[in-house]
Amino acid sequence: MTETHGKLDGKVALVTGAANGIGRAIVERFSQEGAAVMVADINKKGAIAVAQGIREKGGLAESITCDVGNTDAAKQAVEFTVSSFGQLTTVIGGAALLSPILPVHELSEQDWQHALDVNLTGCFLISKHAIPHLKKSPGSTIILIASQMARVASAGQSLYCATKGALTQLAKGMALDYAADQIRVNTLSPGGVATGRLATRFGDLETAQHIWGAKHPMGRLGEPDEIARAAVFLASEDSTFMTGTDLLIDGGYTAW
Repeated sequence: MTETHGKLDGKVALVTGAANGIGRAIVERFSQEGAAVMVADINKKGAIAVAQGIREKGGLAESITCDVGNTDAAKQAVEFTVSSFGQLTTVIGGAALLSPILPVHELSEQDWQHALDVNLTGCFLISKHAIPHLKKSPGSTIILIASQMARVASAGQSLYCATKGALTQLAKGMALDYAADQIRVNTLSPGGVATGRLATRFGDLETAQHIWGAKHPMGRLGEPDEIARAAVFLASEDSTFMTGTDLLIDGGYTAW
């Protein structure tokens, strides 16, 4: 039998927001490429189910309930990953809220703070606690899931745009801080993707495809696995000269 090798053989990835959507596609694709994965999500049942599904297919996976905006929870997720798999080489910050679509003067301060806590502070905290472990594995990577909305805006989405734009700058700063430690830090910015998040926003995916997909020059929403494959690229040896940048996978949305 011919032995096969994945692009992420030997990698250990902690992925937040991994129970659904893009995060789930990432842990499933990472497992297929040979990585051991920690499925971290505030949705305990969802995280357990995703990890179990990966194990049933022969992959290495564990799960942990994690509120990324809580520093103790973020630290525990990191430590559990290391204790489960012996090391940590890859961190994906993917947890994000479905923020209210409202102009700024109608946003509550609670909604504003909650989005900052999850979308932005969550990536800061998981990175903060992971970096001492990543330093032990030269060539490690941090990938923060931003958005096309980090570059362009949309009416009623100032809150979401602000958090995602901040992630691109956070990644650039960390890329400079840890280049000497051989830790690469990048953001990955999806366009509209056919997930439960968009189904919730538009009522169903068919409507999302019709309204939001049409705003992309390619005439459709992206698929979660298309984003996951881009994450594999950023975590693999294929992108070793890439840090402090944003990989845009948006079906041409920002080219208008």
